[in-house]
Amino acid sequence: MPTIEPVAGPRLGSVPRTAAQSRVLAAALELFAARGVSGTSLQMIADAIGVTKAAVYHQFKTKDEIVLAVAERGLAEFEEALEAAEAEDDRPRAREMLLTEVIDLAVRRRGLVGTLQNDPVIVRFLAEHEPFQQLINRMYCVLIGVETGPEARVPAAMLSAAIGGAVVHPLVADVDDDTLRFHLLRLTSRLIDLP
Repeated sequence: MPTIEPVAGPRLGSVPRTAAQSRVLAAALELFAARGVSGTSLQMIADAIGVTKAAVYHQFKTKDEIVLAVAERGLAEFEEALEAAEAEDDRPRAREMLLTEVIDLAVRRRGLVGTLQNDPVIVRFLAEHEPFQQLINRMYCVLIGVETGPEARVPAAMLSAAIGGAVVHPLVADVDDDTLRFHLLRLTSRLIDLP
């Protein structure tokens, strides 16, 4: 059965941002979550922060740059958790650490998760973005090992969909973060055979 080897590359979100760029990204994320990437114009972003469209263009040359910067910024926290898990010598402990942190981040950043996982433009961008693909490969190496057969990939896909789908599902919109975190960790631990 083929295996994958994790490859560490440049950190996502490692490009330093100015205060003006950070304001653009914060407004863009809020608008993307509310209207989707396709439903958000550069003029809307400019209006949200009280500047001209030219001022937004001064910070980012294209809307695509903004989309990638928003996605990378959101994934930067996750990458820190992944690095900590990769540094752990005990594999079951590394898996537990990473799963706990992934769930915690997903619960704390429900709006971002919904945007990253459900907006078709962002999904396409991330599917084509090599640093993101490397990050995902590293995450799955920690969680399920280096096997790439269906018996490893199907539970990994289910795990990802379960966490991402659950935190934004209307059935849990009124569930407090601690309760949601507890149940997600309990249920997803079973999926990857954690105690």
